[in-house]
Amino acid sequence: MKQTIYKFIFGGLLLGMVSCQKTFLDLTPPSTITDAVYFKTPSDFKAYTSGFYSQLMGWKSPYGGNSVYNYMDITSDLSTSSIFSSDIGHGTIAASTSDNRWNNNYSFIRQTNIVLSRAQSYTGAGDISQYVGEAYFFRANAYFNLLKFYGGVPIVSTVLDVNSGELQAPRNSRYDVVTQILSDLDSAIVRLPIEQNIPATDKGRISKWAVEAFKAKAELYEATWRKYNGTSTDYQGSAGPASDQIKPFLADAVAMCKDVMDNGGYSLWNYNSNATMANMSSLYLFNLEDAGSNPAGLTKASNSEFILYGTYDYTYRKGGINLSHTMQLMSPSRKFMDMCLCTDGLPPDKSPLFQGYHHAGDEFKNRDLRLLAYVDGTTTTPAAGSVNLNVGLSGYGNAKFIAYKYGTYRTDNQESQNYPIIRLAEVYLTYAEALYELNGAVTDAQLDESINKLRDRAGVAHLTNALATTYGLNMRDEIRRARAVELYLEGDRFDDLKRWGILESSLNPSHCGMVVGGSGYATDFRNTDGSNTSLYAPNTYVWGEEAVQTAAGTLKCVVIDSHQNHTLAKKDYLWPLPTDQLSLNKHLIQNPGY
Repeated sequence: MKQTIYKFIFGGLLLGMVSCQKTFLDLTPPSTITDAVYFKTPSDFKAYTSGFYSQLMGWKSPYGGNSVYNYMDITSDLSTSSIFSSDIGHGTIAASTSDNRWNNNYSFIRQTNIVLSRAQSYTGAGDISQYVGEAYFFRANAYFNLLKFYGGVPIVSTVLDVNSGELQAPRNSRYDVVTQILSDLDSAIVRLPIEQNIPATDKGRISKWAVEAFKAKAELYEATWRKYNGTSTDYQGSAGPASDQIKPFLADAVAMCKDVMDNGGYSLWNYNSNATMANMSSLYLFNLEDAGSNPAGLTKASNSEFILYGTYDYTYRKGGINLSHTMQLMSPSRKFMDMCLCTDGLPPDKSPLFQGYHHAGDEFKNRDLRLLAYVDGTTTTPAAGSVNLNVGLSGYGNAKFIAYKYGTYRTDNQESQNYPIIRLAEVYLTYAEALYELNGAVTDAQLDESINKLRDRAGVAHLTNALATTYGLNMRDEIRRARAVELYLEGDRFDDLKRWGILESSLNPSHCGMVVGGSGYATDFRNTDGSNTSLYAPNTYVWGEEAVQTAAGTLKCVVIDSHQNHTLAKKDYLWPLPTDQLSLNKHLIQNPGY
């Protein structure tokens, strides 16, 4: 860590000047003005903290060469693509010499510590509390990132110099880090304005509601991590938790969500009542830009669902990556396809509405609208015989985040939809899950004010306790299903599987694509007698077929990524500390298994 912090001790002496262009936040990082003549007015603090917004995940990762696609659930159990995040997806993580996830987060922490230090000596007349609140939030954000990657890490809360003893400090436990995160978030909440009081010229700056939603997410993450993993991932010699904080964390997560839900002024982006949208709100939400991005002519101004997000603009800040063409490669797995409910609110294996897999479009019929919105991108089910299994792929596509699906609206690298970090849908999911984990139950009224709103948009009947009892559904599993489907490809799946303690059991089985059937179960790809049709070329599938449990029983499916490639173990819940930091600071202890 010493060399890493040295970089930012010297680099951090130069501070950044940023500005707003019309109504769009300039994200120029701190870099150009010395603090000898800086931090004299609120505008100085505002300009400097504006640079913090590039620390948020967006279409370009804050970790430089680490592509944003590595943080979008690709190679998870819900995906058959393995071109990104393959190491965590397969259990092949190895210690690297250097890691920008470590380096950059400590750089971000140093920047926030500079603001907090200068705020203590500020004697100006203007109010700087909003910008101090932002500094607290961004420091918490950096430590939360470090917690998820590494567990316990050294806590640095002051501006260090080359002689600071903290450069040789041992790791703090994950429990210390969580305490630091929650303390910083509380300090941010009391200082930040509510969304409704942020002027249009500052659109995109952090609000009190955003921090409350973030805090609820962090508390649910840590509470369930401790509940289902205990101390099994702690490094050797780590202190344990000072007390059992699981229930207090869950209770506060519920309170944070309820405040955002009741008072934040947010609403789901649901325009399914508009005939031109053809029930495809869950499609157009994720490419929403200007009036040309959807058939209803809606713009970003119509979106009151995104609470914390990366702000993009076609004029001032394009996404700058080949988003649409890359995302079309991110095909879902058999597991994801079977997770989506039927319109009666039942899983397809329990619903009489499920049409099976005999023809390519059958499994889309009478199903959750998100299945078409996320996977197919059209308003009609695929026609029988319209899919070929002849190039070794899953047979499914992806439409989520793809802008060019709607004509020639945006060309490569010019897509400029906002990047969702936390939206109201996730707050609903966090609320329901935290309630269940806290109480072992959730009432119908609580379901109606949270995840049943998502079911309404998806055209699915409500989840009730009576439905769960009648059909033998596990409420916890149904809440987790709701999260997996709604947040598909939004970067939470690996973290969810880890905190639930089921990463290995979820990722080690084969990742399969379409059902090909077999003797007695005819499909577009195989006749009833077991012979192959012209739509199927088995020789293009390196891993062949595998009989797996589907919504229509045990059937053969094409294998895209074999179980032979997956060796996940408990060590894969955390990343190894980079070896250059272990060399620079002999007091650091590596994570278990590396």
